[in-house]
Amino acid sequence: MSGQARPNTGDGQNTNVWAIPGVLATLVAVASAFGAWSLLLPVLPTAVLEHGGSATLAGGTTGIFMAATVVTQVFTPWMLRRFGYRPVMTVAAFMLGVPALGHTLGMDAWIVLLFSALRGTGFGAITVAQSALVAELVPARLLGKATGLIGVFIGLSQMVGLPLGLFLADAFSYNTVFVVAAVVASVAAVMCLRIPALKADPAPLADPAADVAPTPMWKLVAVPALALLTISMSFGAVSSFLPAAVEDLDAAAGSVLGGFMLSIVGGASLVFRYLVGMAADRSGQPGRLLVPSQLLALTGMALMTATVVFGWPVWLLVLAALLFGGGFGAVQNESLLAMFQRTPRSKLSEASAVWNIFFDTGTGLGSVVFGAVASMFLFSGAFGAGAAVIVLGLVITVADRILGIRRGRVTPISFGRPRRQITSGMRRNRRPRRPGFRRSRQK
Repeated sequence: MSGQARPNTGDGQNTNVWAIPGVLATLVAVASAFGAWSLLLPVLPTAVLEHGGSATLAGGTTGIFMAATVVTQVFTPWMLRRFGYRPVMTVAAFMLGVPALGHTLGMDAWIVLLFSALRGTGFGAITVAQSALVAELVPARLLGKATGLIGVFIGLSQMVGLPLGLFLADAFSYNTVFVVAAVVASVAAVMCLRIPALKADPAPLADPAADVAPTPMWKLVAVPALALLTISMSFGAVSSFLPAAVEDLDAAAGSVLGGFMLSIVGGASLVFRYLVGMAADRSGQPGRLLVPSQLLALTGMALMTATVVFGWPVWLLVLAALLFGGGFGAVQNESLLAMFQRTPRSKLSEASAVWNIFFDTGTGLGSVVFGAVASMFLFSGAFGAGAAVIVLGLVITVADRILGIRRGRVTPISFGRPRRQITSGMRRNRRPRRPGFRRSRQK
């Protein structure tokens, strides 16, 4: 950690996540940052259209924001090693919030796109840093709960920020929303100043005397990354078309339920993300629930498809949203924990970057691809294609599980130590082998 003191997270101490120095500040900072992002997500495209801008420009505000986000995520691990978590996250929160004030200058194309890109750089850095920082601060036996709490804080901030931004725009003005977003992001910047002064571990130097070359990063994280990519692509279809599908199925009920469907998905997501994190801590086996989580999301997508195709009662879409949202949140946490489990401590920031890149890419790609599918095969086609993509991710995960068992693969846990069971606050002690104890008896 480049000579800087880490918080004390030994196995015998800090059994409460909230008592670990820096965790609360990190969670509040993350919630504030996502709150600032959520306030503007639906508002800025609406403002562009209302001021006479084209639909292409309105969509371009989100597109260039996400492009800047992904590009920044690629370089964030290097910045975390070079400068540390506190300065990177503070500047990222500043870049996420202050450029929002630039939107008060007008809705000209260059103004809108420039300040959207600047905000995207801040969002990209803080999304990578927050997950990696929690993995640095929290001991492995509490990491599932901690990452679950990240999901809860992010989910709650989105559930508040998305409708609040539209409300403020209608009740006051668009400029009011831009100012409020800047203030909320400033809260994130202030909280980042309370984060412990940590730097990401430097990448280990290659050992020329080693008999076996280290496993490439992409091989370590490919399977959980693809599981996340496929589920986030399906979320792109759900977020784009589920509210409209509800209104098409039942105009009367849809006018009431349509606006709440994404909140149902989000609420189920944050609850299940926290629950599977707690389960991972109890079992000491991160990623064990990845396959059941994918099956849960697949059930939800299949039910959406069947309900739209056969015209079943609209309440089944509510149930489908709950099932998909639960699986979606569970896959998010399980895939992140699996990446941390498979990579050494020096690669935590890279694992966080990969997770965020695949999540953001999947969501954007799903919106575009399944949008094209919906234009040809209606909403049922988009949902059916989303279910098929989840099946693909499920096949990859199951195949990896089977191959790992057959080969007797042993993967490292979060911080590069040999894999072991993680129990609540204590290690499992093994008796020393007696002299003459034959290796065959261990089989």
